[in-house]
Amino acid sequence: MFYFSPSYLQLIGPLKRLEKLMHQGGNRFCADCESPDPKWVSSSIGVFICIKCSGIHRSLGVHISKVLSLKLDQWTDDQVDALAKLGGNTLLNKKYEACIPSNITKPKPTSTIEERADFIRRKYELLQFSESDERLACPFPPAPSSSSCSASPPDKKNYNKQITKHHHHRIGHPFRNSWGRKEDGPKSSKKGHSLAGMVEFVGLVKVNVLKGTNLAVRDMMTSDPYVILSLGHQSVKTRVIKNSLNPVWNENLMLSIPENIPPLKVLVYDKDTFSTDDFMGEAEIDIQPLLAAAKALEKSTGSEGTQLGKWVASKDTTLVKDGAISITDGKIRQDISVRLQNVERGELEVQLECVPLTQ
Repeated sequence: MFYFSPSYLQLIGPLKRLEKLMHQGGNRFCADCESPDPKWVSSSIGVFICIKCSGIHRSLGVHISKVLSLKLDQWTDDQVDALAKLGGNTLLNKKYEACIPSNITKPKPTSTIEERADFIRRKYELLQFSESDERLACPFPPAPSSSSCSASPPDKKNYNKQITKHHHHRIGHPFRNSWGRKEDGPKSSKKGHSLAGMVEFVGLVKVNVLKGTNLAVRDMMTSDPYVILSLGHQSVKTRVIKNSLNPVWNENLMLSIPENIPPLKVLVYDKDTFSTDDFMGEAEIDIQPLLAAAKALEKSTGSEGTQLGKWVASKDTTLVKDGAISITDGKIRQDISVRLQNVERGELEVQLECVPLTQ
């Protein structure tokens, strides 16, 4: 195993440093299924993962696993510092896979989404295989003559109870699973939540949350807004902008696109320190036209600046103006400006980019 000291890594730029980390022994294979050449990383956990496993990590929520692309996201020196300190796949798998029962099989590159989702959820959310460290106690004590876990895992009923127990820290407390509740009702949302991640993904959508305009006042004269994006069971969150009704985030967030494409849910909240965060509006964005344009481009030879389609603004939509889809810098992008709903005022501008699964 190769190891690069933090002092050496700090002498080179973030991209070069990422390259060095990517080529450390264990990092050359997905931490969860051992697929070669992983292009994604959980920056909060520190593991390098493949595209298929990354979608399941996103479904866990950013309070457990915040997924970034090694190639598509912009990395700072501080982010690389934090990633390097976590130790990489080899070290972290010793921690998170210290106690795998004999009847649990680690996924392979050919494993199904269901197999990956079950293992990843047990590994990082329920911490069922982890070494003793704070609350990371192994739930399957080894036999006296064995160093590995031999007891059976909990039954499905208890397993789902554990999943529910560990889900009370999700971001945007007032928003928690509101999408699931709206479509399925309280009972079925719980069932659907335990199946989060068990879907095939057809692509990735990169969302640049640009800015808000004339947002609602929630703190005397101003607000501290942030944005939550939700797609299926995945959710990601921007940073908080203090004291602004016209915040500029210019922040890129990535989500996997499920096979049955739901709308992209956008929610805006005001951050409060001592009380529940205040609601500042919501909107839904149809990403199917963007994905359809991306698929059509694969069969054509579109040139730079070509308009591939648009989402038309009308009284039946929340669009401020038409959301044109075009090729920019060789990438398929769509500029969206929406009026926030269920709030007294406010608009939000985002830019969508469709990213192939191969990247």
